[in-house]
Amino acid sequence: MGSENIDGDMIVMLGTGTPNPMPDRSGPSTAIIVNGTAYLVDCGPGVVRRATSAYNSGITSLKARNLGHLFITHLHSDHTVGLPDLIFTPWVMERNRKLKIFGPPGVKDMVKHIHKAYEKDIHIRIHGLEKGNRVGYKADVKEVKEGPIFKDENVRVSAIPTTHGMWDHSFGYRFESEKNTIVISGDCRPTPESASRYGKCDVLIHEVYSHKGFKNRSEKWKAYHAASHTSSKELALIAGEVNPKLLILYHQLLWGTTPEDIIDDIRERYDGEIAFANDLDVFRL
Repeated sequence: MGSENIDGDMIVMLGTGTPNPMPDRSGPSTAIIVNGTAYLVDCGPGVVRRATSAYNSGITSLKARNLGHLFITHLHSDHTVGLPDLIFTPWVMERNRKLKIFGPPGVKDMVKHIHKAYEKDIHIRIHGLEKGNRVGYKADVKEVKEGPIFKDENVRVSAIPTTHGMWDHSFGYRFESEKNTIVISGDCRPTPESASRYGKCDVLIHEVYSHKGFKNRSEKWKAYHAASHTSSKELALIAGEVNPKLLILYHQLLWGTTPEDIIDDIRERYDGEIAFANDLDVFRL
């Protein structure tokens, strides 16, 4: 993986999986790194251990105690089961500032109940032999709406409304640094507004399922996936209109097909670079 260049932009795929418990694919989580600061999108199971694996390979921004920003696309369990891990493990590893969390309505209650569930642990770690700091497990939580939601010296972040099954609120996110614009879809089905809402970008990170594999699904699951996710044929239309320099595929559902089947579908409308992402893939921009 090599050493990190803290002056450049980087994407690290911490988890590319789905609810299916695949040992080689942790739950969805993506690190967007700008000038040595990591901004995580979603926190599926295994998030801190995947970040630590990247850190051990030279990505110093992903040291556990450095994890301080999280953007949640929606509250499905496979995107949030790692939230207690992200709240507490970096604190145990001496994070001494609050975790900044941005997400849809409901995320404040989620964090409140996590703290309640772990109140005995918090008490023991602060008042017991560890003498832990009193800040690192806390969180500043902002429930977001469409539009700009965060800005610091590295990035401007905007929330993009998406449609994902029965969820009232789900979002993609647009990260704009001095050098690059990166859009991540989260889980979503396409709408007529998808491409215009993403806008022009250098990198589009998008979920996808196999159009070919979809044909073999049961009627129940066809109805669910059509309402909740984006097929390879549909993504081809989006990518062709957005025309990013790089299209990264994640949260992939193959159903017995191959990555090449998905890429071939997308090639019908998009001729840019395509990456079928795996956990711990690194993209230097």
